[in-house]
Amino acid sequence: MKHSSKIGALASILVIASCFLVWVTIPGTPIQVTGFSTEGTGFGKPGIVNSFMSVISLVLFLVPKIWAKRTNLFFAGFNLAWAFRNMILVSTCHGGDCPEKQAGLYLLMAASLIQMLMAVFPDIRLENKN
Repeated sequence: MKHSSKIGALASILVIASCFLVWVTIPGTPIQVTGFSTEGTGFGKPGIVNSFMSVISLVLFLVPKIWAKRTNLFFAGFNLAWAFRNMILVSTCHGGDCPEKQAGLYLLMAASLIQMLMAVFPDIRLENKN
């Protein structure tokens, strides 16, 4: 793909931005869960790992070397797996309270998936050594 590095870098930035948005709201309480703010729940700060992996992936998308593209597969894959884990963990019903999913959680999943797809299809020319 011709613009895979640019799209992947943009997706990495969107993953980081989605960690600041509201992921779920718990009805009946004033609790709004984001990637960095989970007061009132036992979730910790699940957006830190997504942000860390996305920063590394962003750098690797911008480096035009084959080793960077191969290494980026690991970081983008781990980021997608962590985003899927966050979606399951944060949106699961606990004690009869079912959270309402918000746009931030969907953006996290979509951007992580796009990031992974762009890591799988890098735009790099291999040298023909004859």
